[in-house]
Amino acid sequence: MGKRRERERQPWDSASIQALRRHLGLTQQELSDRLGTRQQTISEWETGMYRPRGASATLLSMVAEQARFKYDSTAHEKKP
Repeated sequence: MGKRRERERQPWDSASIQALRRHLGLTQQELSDRLGTRQQTISEWETGMYRPRGASATLLSMVAEQARFKYDSTAHEKKP
């Protein structure tokens, strides 16, 4: 797997997740209810402990698109 494919799977960093939540005007609990996850999971994403993967990352992208939230999935990535 190349770096491009990995970037496509994990476009969400902690700052982008928190910015999306604030853009939506939601608490961590409200966002977790909307995504079908635990509030602790949202907290862990926002602190950078973990990153959303798979279906969670896809759901975040869908929510962002519906909310017309602009984010750059490559802005915070380290360059080789």
